[in-house]
Amino acid sequence: MSLTVYHLKTCDSCRKAIKALVGADHEVQTVDVRADGVPAKTLQAWVKKWGWETVLNRRSTTWRNLDDANKINVSDQKAVALMAEHPTLIKRPIIESPDQSTIGWTKETQALWL
Repeated sequence: MSLTVYHLKTCDSCRKAIKALVGADHEVQTVDVRADGVPAKTLQAWVKKWGWETVLNRRSTTWRNLDDANKINVSDQKAVALMAEHPTLIKRPIIESPDQSTIGWTKETQALWL
């Protein structure tokens, strides 16, 4: 199966996910969210599907380093703008196939793809 994995090359979970997916004979296309960027339309689709609270990683160092004005009154649009400006705010990996997608590398996610 052909998969697109949105990742960060320095992320351990992302590296583990990509290695496991390739090991399971998936054809994997990788998109580094920092180096390659993510189109606003893609970010909007993710926020619509999962909600900004799931897509935006509020435990990240990037989030902690934002000024307080950016952290209050977050809406879908504000979250998309923040993630477009700071791609490391995107929770990852995001794995997409033609008919489904997942976020994170949990046991449930692994069971689905492997």
